[in-house]
Amino acid sequence: MSRYSILGKLKLSIFVIRTKFVFKNARLIRFPFDIRGREFVQVAKGFTTGFGCRIEACPKSPNIALSIGENFQMNDYVHITAMESVVIGNNVLLASKVYISDCSHGSYSGDESDSNPNSIPKDREMFSKPITIEDNVWIGEFVSILPGVSIGKGTIVGANSVVSRSLPANVIAVGTPAKAIKKFNFDTNHWERII
Repeated sequence: MSRYSILGKLKLSIFVIRTKFVFKNARLIRFPFDIRGREFVQVAKGFTTGFGCRIEACPKSPNIALSIGENFQMNDYVHITAMESVVIGNNVLLASKVYISDCSHGSYSGDESDSNPNSIPKDREMFSKPITIEDNVWIGEFVSILPGVSIGKGTIVGANSVVSRSLPANVIAVGTPAKAIKKFNFDTNHWERII
């Protein structure tokens, strides 16, 4: 708290009080904060957000569509959408402007009629595939995580990457599409290049 001005401390105190009305076990939600489908979202203790974050849960069935583990932190302007299942583990850190969605308007797999470019995008049948982000994952700024992927424990995804395929545990991945460029070697305790 010592790094905040008097006005900053007052604002933070108001955020803490408002936080308890949204998620009682959350640590801090900075407002504005937009949540849709609150009843389909489950967060563990320590949930923390930056400014302007948006969470949407519009499940196919009346179940929890978005589950977030302990000590989760997302920075400013993160957008998470869950239609089928987005599961985020413990101690996950998201930088600003990250986009995570398990769904899209159309599947675009090559065998679906709703992918026809002559159809109106908003009228295409919704397509979804679950997303899993395991414990201790760090997602960099402007990353997009698309339907059907899993990100293994301890993995780091570099800024501006698009995760369209699953990533294993304990790697550093970058690019579009994101691919692993380093892996942590537990014998030497160093990140090593993947050849």
